[in-house]
Amino acid sequence: MAQIIGLPKLSPTMEEGVLVRWVKKEGDKVSPGDLVAEVETDKANMDFNIEDDGVLLKLLVKEGDTVKLGAPVAILGNAGEDVAALVEEAAAAASTGGAAPEPEPVPVPVPDPGPKAAPKDAAPTRERAPAEAPAAEKKTPAQKTPAPKPEAKAKAPAKPAGGGNGKLLASPLAKSLAIELGIDLRTVSGSGPGGRIVERDVKAVAEGGGAEVEAEGAFEEGAEEAEAGSGTGTGSGTGGTAMVKAPSVPALRDQEGDFVDVPASNMRKRIASRLTEAKRDVPHFYLMRKFDVEPLLAFRGRLNALLGDRGKVSVNDLIVKAVALALRRVPDCNASWNGDAIRKFRRVHVGVAVAIDDGLVTPVVFDADLKGIGVIAAEIQDLAKRAKDRKLKAHEITGSTFTVSNLGMFQIERFTAVINPPEGGILAVGGIVEEPVVKDGQVVVGKRMTVTMSCDHRVIDGALGAKFLAVLVEQLEKPESLAL
Repeated sequence: MAQIIGLPKLSPTMEEGVLVRWVKKEGDKVSPGDLVAEVETDKANMDFNIEDDGVLLKLLVKEGDTVKLGAPVAILGNAGEDVAALVEEAAAAASTGGAAPEPEPVPVPVPDPGPKAAPKDAAPTRERAPAEAPAAEKKTPAQKTPAPKPEAKAKAPAKPAGGGNGKLLASPLAKSLAIELGIDLRTVSGSGPGGRIVERDVKAVAEGGGAEVEAEGAFEEGAEEAEAGSGTGTGSGTGGTAMVKAPSVPALRDQEGDFVDVPASNMRKRIASRLTEAKRDVPHFYLMRKFDVEPLLAFRGRLNALLGDRGKVSVNDLIVKAVALALRRVPDCNASWNGDAIRKFRRVHVGVAVAIDDGLVTPVVFDADLKGIGVIAAEIQDLAKRAKDRKLKAHEITGSTFTVSNLGMFQIERFTAVINPPEGGILAVGGIVEEPVVKDGQVVVGKRMTVTMSCDHRVIDGALGAKFLAVLVEQLEKPESLAL
């Protein structure tokens, strides 16, 4: 009997996926375990394997479509079966996201606002609800109401800043701000000493009030006096200036075409969600240690000389091994917060952050404390390559108990990393820096590296984190211990 196949959960945090490629086509016979499609999840490109036996009678989504978890993707059954009803059912489920259709919204009647201005002798109506504001008080953003003129204000309209000598007085900050906001300083009245235009005056104009309102009032008063023929020289002069002034230019804002919105990929959306959750819910604190990296570099050189053309060991490989051994010696840091308990892990699985084109993935070196340096180096190289090719499997990117994030190769001296829940900590590794150091009583050039541990304070306290870093640094400064 034909059945609808939904998109399965291919990673622990998956909520939707992009169907990258159909491996099987309509009419192909499939068996349990067969690969039918490749799906891009929030972690990597995953294999979609079928769990039933039959024929792919209908493919319901196209390559490149984004599909919600559990949404219909195909119809499986016996050759020749009529699937028209199932196609309609799948289409209905897809249109509602698998949920029952929502009721249509009921339109809410909008009351007629009535005439803009009521007659002067019109009495207020009693039918209006007490909470309803009078029509005169309701204004849209586009409406402008002239500022009321205080009856006690009898002074002449304000002159342009400068005291009448033709020179515009404005502070450097006010000038810069006016250029940035597109405001003509000739329209601004200064409130500083001697009528000087200061920053607050420009801001007031930009916000649609303050000095600009006063200037508009000056124009009206000057114009009225000029019409009546009773204005003084100062008043009519101000009025004349106001009539030829350019209106203030509104602050420039982004227009269509000034930017582009790039849709976030599933991976980027999941990264955003996870990091927001981590910084919001996990109480981070940070511990930093600087150590002498020269012994580690010398040890690495000797290892690579022994390996020859069989591979190379990186500084990061050695740090991963050192972290694993430090977690074995300080097991309380190999733990996570579990609601009302601290979960302590008996095995050490180190996640290694790998940057790819669209974000970050963290493949896991399982039982890193039990593996040799050469094995760790080869495994990390393979994981990193497949991470960039989006070929990692779900089990290879989950289950870490602690993570290492290294930006030293990008010349970052030190940084702090966000914890990857539910882990209790993450180590941020900076680059190698040459700096003056005191050695045997002499100032010499030394090579130093800084590591920063982000700790979940619910699991790792300051003293415990400091103990872990002390063990880690001891091993890195005496790297032969990594081979024991």
